Amino acid sequence: MRIRPATLDDIPSIRAIYAHHVALGLASFEEEAPPVEEMRRRFREIAGGGFPYLVAEFGDAVVGYGYCSLYRTRPAYRYALEDSVYVRHDSAGRGVGKAILAELIRRCEALGYRQIIAVIGDSANAASIGLHASQGFLRVGTLRSVGFKLGRWVDSVFMQRPLGAGDAIRPLDQLR
Repeated sequence: MRIRPATLDDIPSIRAIYAHHVALGLASFEEEAPPVEEMRRRFREIAGGGFPYLVAEFGDAVVGYGYCSLYRTRPAYRYALEDSVYVRHDSAGRGVGKAILAELIRRCEALGYRQIIAVIGDSANAASIGLHASQGFLRVGTLRSVGFKLGRWVDSVFMQRPLGAGDAIRPLDQLR
């Protein structure tokens, strides 16, 4: 498996992975998968903002992707990011998500960010909760029944991990 920066050429594969999760899962609260052009727009916004956007490949096939973006856009949040990781349904359980998340963490620390937050759809999403816990995230809260998808109420689980020095020291320079 190889982890590398995503390119615009990867967007159809990324969209296919995401469309599966949108249609059949609770990881995303979108109810209709966006078209390829919208996924390209989102990619340009995230990657163009200097945030890591990665894919995992087995051979020539994209089997997962992940990215980080600002947790919130207000200035006081500038040191906090939110991660998103999706794995192709037939590649789950092979360490793809773990490899992507580990590299995202490494890159975000190198950029000087201090906190990374996961907002996980569905409190029963043991795979994502376990993935994040394996990378040092702690569960910090649950918003009960904030989404309604696939005929049922769905929670959002919040997990958080410090990056680098975290909040142990003041930031030395300004981001963004």
